[in-house]
Amino acid sequence: MLAKIYSSAVIGIDAYLVDVEVDISLGFPAFSVVGLPDASVKESRERVVSAIKNSDYEFPVKKITINLAPADIKKEGPCFDLPIAVGILQAEEHIKTDKLKKYLLIGELSLDGTVRSVKGILPIAIHAKEKKFDGLILPYENRDEAAVVNGLNVYPVKNLCEAIGFLNDEFQIAPYILNLQEIFSIGMNYDVDFSEVKGQEHAKRAIEIAAAGGHNILMVGPPGSGKTMLARRLPTILPEMTMDEAIETTKIHSISGLLSGKKGLISKRPFRSPHHTISDAGLIGGGTFPHPGEVSLAHHGVLFLDELPEFRKNVLEVLRQPIEDGEITISRSLKALTFPSRFMLAAALNPCPCGFHTHPERECICNPNQIQKYLSKISGPLMDRIDIMLEVPAVKYKDLTDDKQSETSSEIRTRVNKSRFIQQERFKNSKNIFCNSHMRSKDIKKHCELTPETKKILENAILSMKLSARAYDRILKVARTIADLSGTLNIETEHIAEAIQYRTLEQKFI
Repeated sequence: MLAKIYSSAVIGIDAYLVDVEVDISLGFPAFSVVGLPDASVKESRERVVSAIKNSDYEFPVKKITINLAPADIKKEGPCFDLPIAVGILQAEEHIKTDKLKKYLLIGELSLDGTVRSVKGILPIAIHAKEKKFDGLILPYENRDEAAVVNGLNVYPVKNLCEAIGFLNDEFQIAPYILNLQEIFSIGMNYDVDFSEVKGQEHAKRAIEIAAAGGHNILMVGPPGSGKTMLARRLPTILPEMTMDEAIETTKIHSISGLLSGKKGLISKRPFRSPHHTISDAGLIGGGTFPHPGEVSLAHHGVLFLDELPEFRKNVLEVLRQPIEDGEITISRSLKALTFPSRFMLAAALNPCPCGFHTHPERECICNPNQIQKYLSKISGPLMDRIDIMLEVPAVKYKDLTDDKQSETSSEIRTRVNKSRFIQQERFKNSKNIFCNSHMRSKDIKKHCELTPETKKILENAILSMKLSARAYDRILKVARTIADLSGTLNIETEHIAEAIQYRTLEQKFI
């Protein structure tokens, strides 16, 4: 007997259809899987055999051939266990209805027949809807993730018996429904707030500008000055995620297996803070069959690199492409995959190895050569890709004991949202430009016109500070954001002056 089951697998962040063909014939008992399966797919034999037997079905002692088509794409993971088991039982005529061709099946099997969760359910659910399947039969633990896709019937099952019973009309399963509005409302609840930050008004202003225009930011200051505290509160003032942004971000986390069982959609902007011992593959992604790295997991959110000079130089250099292009391409002998990586870079570092070079009260024990060697780990091309650089001084005692209520994240976010709305209107006819930091040269020329007076100020700054052409563009982008925050149509002298101020640190420390 021949049976055909529809399943799916993920390549990159998108899914493709997999036909699971099961042929059972007389002959020497065997169980073979073809169609470029990896080791975890080949091991499905033991799981499927035990699951079928422990679900009170008789496993056929015959020649069984499983084909996973298309055969020219490598299959990985245990997600084909359920469709393989169902295909064997259909070939043995344990399924009496013709419903199978209407559904897409996915899931890993335990030895007792329990259906376990798998990675990448969201892109698979999106693909099932695109292929116009009546529904998706999947593990119970993945129900929230799949139900995010509007217009797709999601049928969660806990074990193999439930799946067979549902297909035989012996067991009723209601399509699972998810309340997306509730998820988005919960997503805006943060455990931290800018009102908790004492002092550092200059730094708060710079971070507000960075959030308003989507700019990369670098903070330099002694230990304990609040750099990490400020960075961790950056997502709280960013605009709320749109549905498209949430789905794209969730797809990346889904294929990486980072979604919790109780949350089917990432509605809060990601904040990723990898340790400085991370490898370049861990940062940008990699592996024999490429998987996303930290730059992709931070998509539509913030990537925070604390103690920036402690990262290996080759690791920092691979950041150039994703910062500039908003995506990262990983090439391997088997496949070249592109992952989205549109993130805000927030970085922090001490001014010297001991950390107290600029401290007003603590004495620095580093000599000039040590300081230069420490800071030279950050290359000029990488610094050019950072829009805002600021010094975060040590917090004064009077600021720490001040009972005055600081601005909340909600109040700052209101101004950021107004600025982002102006930018959305400005770029509504431009492709792949959503905020000022995404502007290309032609967009800068169109939207960042300067008066003769502001041109002279900028010219003097470029010549005296010996800034690059890329730094020139960054200054104009930041000035455009400052003007948007102030609600003015044109870039004024105070806007360009403040934007230039955020480049002076480049000369002082680098």
